[in-house]
Amino acid sequence: MILASPVLNPKPKFGGHFSKSFAISTNPFLRCSFFSTKFSSTLLKCHCCIHNKDTDKPTQGFSVLTSDIPWKTESLWSTMALYMFNLHIPLGFGGLSIVSYLLHQPVLDPQTEMKVHSKLAFSSINCALNEALSLLVIDILELLATLFLLKSTIKPNNRLLDIFKVKPLERNWLLASALGFGVLILLVFLTSIVVDGLYGIKDVNNLILKEMLVRSDISKGACITVYCIITPILEEMVYRGFMLASLASTMNWKQAVVISAAIFSAAHLSGENFLQLFVIGCILGCSYCGTGNLSSSILIHSLYNAFTLIITFLS
Repeated sequence: MILASPVLNPKPKFGGHFSKSFAISTNPFLRCSFFSTKFSSTLLKCHCCIHNKDTDKPTQGFSVLTSDIPWKTESLWSTMALYMFNLHIPLGFGGLSIVSYLLHQPVLDPQTEMKVHSKLAFSSINCALNEALSLLVIDILELLATLFLLKSTIKPNNRLLDIFKVKPLERNWLLASALGFGVLILLVFLTSIVVDGLYGIKDVNNLILKEMLVRSDISKGACITVYCIITPILEEMVYRGFMLASLASTMNWKQAVVISAAIFSAAHLSGENFLQLFVIGCILGCSYCGTGNLSSSILIHSLYNAFTLIITFLS
């Protein structure tokens, strides 16, 4: 994911169950019979049982996530360890290091801010094109391998597509995405001020990425595909659809959002960008909890990455 160095929804109208007061009239002609009263009570009791069975735990007001997830909660950390140490780090960091070494170019880190000097910028279109295509291939491989990993750990009689299943209590996820994106930009701007105060203002940012965006249309298209399509789908599927949903099925949704955001930030292996990434993870997590629709966090993630690409291109 790209960082904001050039790296939430009007309150949704929550639906709810409105109870009516039932009173037995003193008029003998209007009084319900014992059988009718007992039958009505049975219907109300059944309705409550069905409701609890569907949600399996209270929605806790804002969050609509339930414990009905396609994975066993006890496999969460083992699956995340497999993803981190066998897929994300070897492909996302090790793979690009190998490519950069073979091309005799500076290391391109797609997850964190590139820290290079001007003299290390690309000198030819071929270098930028090779880096961009390598980045695209590596991200596609990581996405396919992650899909296979999640599918292999899924419960019997469940499908991987269940991760994109919209949770009960439908909410306007497009409106939530628009407001979430606006709040995200504002918070990232504010946290960037804090980061600049701690680490100092950076003189050069994302030189390698900028070279890929300006050198050729092919390298530009590869960057857009990676940052605006593949990366948002991959990371939201792992950190929100899998991790956050699994955590929220066993604890308070606020705690689940904080934990998943912290791991999301730490996974990028960037100390100076940890705060910004943590804020991004919290906004994306709140969007997913509030709408129950993974499309919302994917869209916010994609828009944010597109925004940073534009800033990098114009800087």
